[in-house]
Amino acid sequence: MRDGRHSPVAASLDTRRLRAQLELKNRALASSAEGITIADAALPDNPLIYANAGFERLTGYAAAEVIGRNCRFLQGPGTDPEAVAVLRAAIQNRRAVTVTLLNYRKDGTPFWNRLSITPVRDAAGAVTHFIGVQSDVTEEKLAKDALQHANERLEAASQVMKRDMAAAAAVQRSLLPAEMPFVAGMRIAYRFEPCGDVGGDSLNVLPIDARHLGVYILDVSGHGVSAALLSVSLSHMLSVEPGRSFLYQACAGNPSQYCIAEPVQVVTRLNRHFAKATGVSQFFTMIYGLLDKETAEFRYVSAGHFGPVHFHCGAAQPIQEAGGIPVGLFPGVTYEQHSISLSKGDRLYFSTDGIPEAENPAGEQFSLDRVLEILTRKRDLRLEETLSSLMQCVGEWTAPGSPSDDASLLAIERSA
Repeated sequence: MRDGRHSPVAASLDTRRLRAQLELKNRALASSAEGITIADAALPDNPLIYANAGFERLTGYAAAEVIGRNCRFLQGPGTDPEAVAVLRAAIQNRRAVTVTLLNYRKDGTPFWNRLSITPVRDAAGAVTHFIGVQSDVTEEKLAKDALQHANERLEAASQVMKRDMAAAAAVQRSLLPAEMPFVAGMRIAYRFEPCGDVGGDSLNVLPIDARHLGVYILDVSGHGVSAALLSVSLSHMLSVEPGRSFLYQACAGNPSQYCIAEPVQVVTRLNRHFAKATGVSQFFTMIYGLLDKETAEFRYVSAGHFGPVHFHCGAAQPIQEAGGIPVGLFPGVTYEQHSISLSKGDRLYFSTDGIPEAENPAGEQFSLDRVLEILTRKRDLRLEETLSSLMQCVGEWTAPGSPSDDASLLAIERSA
């Protein structure tokens, strides 16, 4: 009796099943949205032997027009030669490759084609055919190119901004005192460490007349160019040119002459000027005072600023009565004037809030207590060295990051 598996009926069933599988594969290839081609690797120039309907829709060529031709007919004047060379090398080496090419449809319309080539091998491992899959990625490519161009324009604008910021920072630094005035029996020093951005810190010690020095330190709210511009403007308003400076006023007996304005008058006038400015939301804190070189008395006003630290009898103590309202917030503010008499060996320290409020990576502030501890511990160093030590400690506190605000120190010492 014959084995049923080898009967004519069974053979016919196997044939029909195989034919059905082939027809399913053909329908799947034909209905694919992607363009699919098969090239004969055994023939010269790898001609196409199959192209599906997706290829026809993508390129505008009918399958009958492309059979027997190499697929390079899709290339044109805008096709990148380097991408073509990569494709050619992969085919020559019988390996898979994916490239994105600018191709052209039958009507000449360009489109970006993501072409994937995969070699097909026989049982012996020899490549017999290449299967190509074409995908229209024009919208994706144009979007990527637009994004790249936008990034390039943004980078160019960023470089311009960086140069402008560097120029603004250079102008700001140029307004800092090149050297402090010489005063017999006194020493004056300062340190300034800008943050990465331009900021609003400023300070100076100015010879107002033969007997008095004008001393100020200020901190404009915010950062950036606007803060730096206001800081620069203030440096001109607090200059030793009586005709345009807020540090002078017309003399009572002779209005054509200028006399020194008391600190309370200077700060009040500044507040009146900035508080009434419409459309300006910036404000600033400051300490301004007059140092009498003969008596070592310092008369000053604090407008919302971190108070002076008075080093006296071997210990550093903050002056509690300092405070007040920042300049430019409210019109009609009344400011109080205070006075400190420096004994021999005394020091007077001024700081912006970039010192005590400097944060470490954990978000902890440096604090006023640490400032006082360092100033006391470094009391035997020269004034300049004490300021440098404090700045170094702040830098170590914020490491490995950088301070987020300018850090400024100003100090006056009456020699022992």
